[in-house]
Amino acid sequence: MTELWGKKALVTGATSGIGRAIAEKFAAAGAEVVVTGRRAEQGAETVDLITAAGGKATYVRADLGEMAEVERLAEVVGEVDVLANNAGYYPMVPTGAVSPEEFQRIYDVNLRSAYFLTAAIAPRMVAGATIVNTSSIGARIGMPVAAAYSGTKAALESMTRSWAVEFGPAGVRVNAVCAGAVRTETLLGMVPEEVLSMTSASAPLGRIGTAEEIAEVVLFLASPRSSFVTGAVIVADGGYSVP
Repeated sequence: MTELWGKKALVTGATSGIGRAIAEKFAAAGAEVVVTGRRAEQGAETVDLITAAGGKATYVRADLGEMAEVERLAEVVGEVDVLANNAGYYPMVPTGAVSPEEFQRIYDVNLRSAYFLTAAIAPRMVAGATIVNTSSIGARIGMPVAAAYSGTKAALESMTRSWAVEFGPAGVRVNAVCAGAVRTETLLGMVPEEVLSMTSASAPLGRIGTAEEIAEVVLFLASPRSSFVTGAVIVADGGYSVP
């Protein structure tokens, strides 16, 4: 598959989970991928996985909770054809247990980084370029231990629509994927798999998703196959949020 052949893609939060799966999908489709995240060892692992499969990738360490790091990343990476705003921080705790500092970091990582990376990169994009944001079903349903996190994702979906209108005249498409429960090390470190399986059992598909399934939707939105799609939020949650 070569639908991203000759393209350069930046994937944030690509050291593990959904971000790593997105980076691998992009590389398999022919893109040169810039992998970024805080954890250098895991970032190197992502690059190794891609290069071992015959793809091209480099790693740039960045803590996107720090504004200076966001600015540095945008400067180092330069022009790209695909931007995947995937970095996320999601402590699952009750509202009263979130300190002002923790609240700020949730918004800085999940929302501010996406906003200012897009602000720096989108104006330099050419017609045919794409931006794909990773959202969550927390933006659409009530989650008792994720109010701050869910707020960032609802805002990200709103910004997706605004950016589609803003950058559409330049031929740049902006979409989002609203992901449901996905089997990743991070999520399983917070919620036991049996609990996730139980809550997902009532969904139409009756199971937890995989990072690769979300990455396939992101690849579709980043590719020419979705050339007439912009401002859309595709829900990939196994039907969990269906009324």
